[in-house]
Amino acid sequence: MTISDTGAARDMHAEIFIDATPATVWNTLTDFNNMVNASPELLAMKPLLPGGLKVGQWYVGINRRKVIIWPTLNKIVDLQPLSRLEWATTTSGANWSFELTPEDDGTRLVQRRTVPKKLTMASNIVAGALLGGSDNHADELDGALGGTLEHIKTVAESVGH
Repeated sequence: MTISDTGAARDMHAEIFIDATPATVWNTLTDFNNMVNASPELLAMKPLLPGGLKVGQWYVGINRRKVIIWPTLNKIVDLQPLSRLEWATTTSGANWSFELTPEDDGTRLVQRRTVPKKLTMASNIVAGALLGGSDNHADELDGALGGTLEHIKTVAESVGH
């Protein structure tokens, strides 16, 4: 799944074909209750401002790994309905994106995790002290991308049929 080096700040990438329309996949993806069920760490993602899903909207994410719970601040930085969603996790320095492309009678869904500048000091401290180190945590995140996409696929295909 990984498309670059093995360090904690590496780019991550996974993709899957979903037998559902881009609209169905988009609705599944942007229902953050589905993301809570799809993510190995995310417990909740709640908007901080009125107005719903839009560029500039802030979300607080509550994450858990084993007994460790921590918050993240996330800002929607790109939103192109039915084709692209990206947020910057400002507390870590990572960006998470999803790209939807119509393909045959379904949708190709690509998930990426990039670090445009560098991981934040806070991210390195939390990962180092509580999550087994930045590299180990990145390995876990990288390994979980496929499961996240499989969950979205299962939900979208069950709705789309």
